[in-house]
Amino acid sequence: MSKWYNPMDYKKKYPKEYWLEAIYDKNKELSKADRELIKKAYFFAEAAHREQKRKSGEPYFIHLVATAKNLADLGMDGTVIAAGILHDSVEDGVATKEELEKEFGKEIAFLVDGVTKLGHVKYRGMKRHNESLRKLFVATSQDIRVLIIKFADRIHNMETLEYVRPDKRARIATETLEIYTQLAYRLGITTLSKKLGDLAFPYVYPEEYKKIKAILKERSKENLKNLEKVSRSISKKLVKAGIKNFKITHRVKALLALHKKLKRKKNDPEKIYDIIAMRIIVPTIADCYKTLGIIHQNFRPMPGRIKDYIAFPKPNGYQSIHTTIFTGHGGILEIQIRTPQMHTEAEFGAASHLGYKAKTIGVEGVSGSGEDWVTKFFSFFKKTPKKDEPKKIAWVKDLGEHSKTGNTESDEFENHLKTDYFSDRIFIFTPKGEVVDLPVGSTPVDFAYQIHTTLGNTITGARINGHFKALNTELKNGDIVEVISKAGEKPNKKWLEFVKTNTARRRIQSACAERKKEVEKK
Repeated sequence: MSKWYNPMDYKKKYPKEYWLEAIYDKNKELSKADRELIKKAYFFAEAAHREQKRKSGEPYFIHLVATAKNLADLGMDGTVIAAGILHDSVEDGVATKEELEKEFGKEIAFLVDGVTKLGHVKYRGMKRHNESLRKLFVATSQDIRVLIIKFADRIHNMETLEYVRPDKRARIATETLEIYTQLAYRLGITTLSKKLGDLAFPYVYPEEYKKIKAILKERSKENLKNLEKVSRSISKKLVKAGIKNFKITHRVKALLALHKKLKRKKNDPEKIYDIIAMRIIVPTIADCYKTLGIIHQNFRPMPGRIKDYIAFPKPNGYQSIHTTIFTGHGGILEIQIRTPQMHTEAEFGAASHLGYKAKTIGVEGVSGSGEDWVTKFFSFFKKTPKKDEPKKIAWVKDLGEHSKTGNTESDEFENHLKTDYFSDRIFIFTPKGEVVDLPVGSTPVDFAYQIHTTLGNTITGARINGHFKALNTELKNGDIVEVISKAGEKPNKKWLEFVKTNTARRRIQSACAERKKEVEKK
């Protein structure tokens, strides 16, 4: 028995095991083995952190329980939840990695070690910020579950941020807003991105927060009335058309997303139509398009507001059909149409491949595919991906590789993050119809390097939508690009003046440096 915990002693002190049951309640799909593993980690961590207090005055162990509950709510299994409970054990010096490995095995020790490494470097200002990011991305590229645990940990830290001193509070909130919400979005974990953004927003933009809350309060009541009337009408039409097992819900736009959109609309809330959006979840993709037809037959669609993200998914994997209609009651309403699997992907993204939610969320009588993503997902981070492995998160692996060698003390590292990973994206197509996502402002050279280094190094020209264009042409969303290359060609240093992605920039600089060395040898 470990010196760190004694289950019998704990049972005498807390016979109801209240917090442990609270974790179980968040994920009803946990197996008996999962529960036993969580229980073991629970006793271990409670004893190990028993003397510690948080700045709020509550026992430190409460934070570990909150982290575990967040993970269980995402549908994580026993291994990830146990690692979440133990995530501070090594960093706080109450246990060693070796002790964790002996008690819980290599996998949990690896996950805890990954989370621990994120907090080791104590730089000041941006140097500390960048180094922490570097470690975060390296750990993430090795195993995405490390980042999922970090998200769960960060949520509770944000929920208790009021107890932190003001200067530290501002830094943590800004980091959360600029990095963690963006990462969650890029991984398609909308539920986390929204939660983290809403928690950080009032600390970073207090005045804007007050304005957004006021707008939300004013517009929500009116929009909900319209939504209820339209919902009843559409329900009747869908039943009449023979569509069964559908579900109509709604979502309220995230505060941060509303703030950003309001800025784009020159602070005119009347130009924002999706403060509250209707969601229609139907069993199949065919039903999605059938539902769209039924809606347009009965409500006038708003021109230019129909978006088919099923045929053209967002870079983070998001799929739905969006349409905006005139309700006939003097209002305008956005409607999102998707299948249960698309809904799970939209809410939980990468996390949905790691737990049970993909099999359990959906409309009545319709389950998710149950496809075994776990093997494919994790193998992706450990070797070169095969054609049948998911490509939509290739940027995580690339980011991890760059973080291992990138100089975090330079502006290049931060620019690389903002440009290649956190900027607005566009969809570009190969002649075969494959989709490549790039930052806005990318060129055919960026496109070529995104496909393969050799193709980028040997590009001599490009056809955009069937027409020859210069290599510095700025690509537009939906362009079809055919790269023309020639064996033996070398990159031109002038390309550095117009390429957008740091990936292309690094590879051009590397090729030019190699060529310079060859010339000097001669």
